[in-house]
Amino acid sequence: MPSKKPVIAVVGGAGYIGSHTAKLLFEKGFSPVIIDNFSTGHHDFIQWGTFYTCCLSDQESLTSLLKKINPVAVFHFAASINVSESVIDPELYYHNNVNGTLNLLSSMRKANISNLIFSSTAAIYGHPESNLILESHPCRPINPYGQSKYMMEHIIKDFHEAYGLNYIIFRYFNAAGADHDHLIGEDHSPETHLIPNILMAASGVKPTLTVFGNNYDTPDGTCIRDYIHVSDLALAHVLGLNYLLDAKQSHCMNLGTSQGLSILELIKQAEIITRTSIAYKFYERRSGDASILVADASFAQSLLDWEPQHSSIDTILNTSWKWFQSRFHV
Repeated sequence: MPSKKPVIAVVGGAGYIGSHTAKLLFEKGFSPVIIDNFSTGHHDFIQWGTFYTCCLSDQESLTSLLKKINPVAVFHFAASINVSESVIDPELYYHNNVNGTLNLLSSMRKANISNLIFSSTAAIYGHPESNLILESHPCRPINPYGQSKYMMEHIIKDFHEAYGLNYIIFRYFNAAGADHDHLIGEDHSPETHLIPNILMAASGVKPTLTVFGNNYDTPDGTCIRDYIHVSDLALAHVLGLNYLLDAKQSHCMNLGTSQGLSILELIKQAEIITRTSIAYKFYERRSGDASILVADASFAQSLLDWEPQHSSIDTILNTSWKWFQSRFHV
């Protein structure tokens, strides 16, 4: 008889990064079980594994579900992620992100699950003190989204010290790109991420692209970010899972390319990929945006033997554009 595939609970697996990770888990011989409340996730993104509709606020149902599926590990992607919204409505972010994580960890304890892969963010660092950000960089979040993720990290570490929870915390820089088979990609409502908005302007779905701020302390005045392909993020998660199951050692790791790109540079490259001129207008800076966020991801590369394979800006934009055309019929 074939051996039973290890079950992995993918919380938030109907979303952007969660669905790409579920696909790779399936391809690598795991059995992903998606847990999502579908407040922002998509049913058609669940193509690899089974799913259950459950909200992190319902701890009783969550505990029962985890006991039922008995996963060897939990991947936690579920969170509210809009920086601007977090500034306007911080209560929502502390409720969804912090309370939701506490409920999940409590349910994991009750179900005797001790391995967690957590989706964190570079937003916990705030304004950088160096060109490349190491994991040891001071954490001074400048918006409630980043603050909520930093609080979630603290809760996870406290559960590690008190209850023996094993964890890998991945601090993403800017997730981008889409599945190379064009089966899944970015589709948020409202869409706040830069590359999909650039493609909306390129395709005529929106008349112009809004660029928030052109007076940052950068060469062209626009924000610089480190764009990492979502498939490379998914691979890091699978490698992190294997490491955690084997070594039982807990770590925080940056995931990025160590290469920064400004908004204007990204627009110029997108014009080449889409073969169209992209109109944009500058508006006031948004509260909570740092000038530059670029990772030093050498720790993850060394520990996990992980190397981004798909994160050239051409690959990111090409996969995003093909997904966008397929998804929205433009």
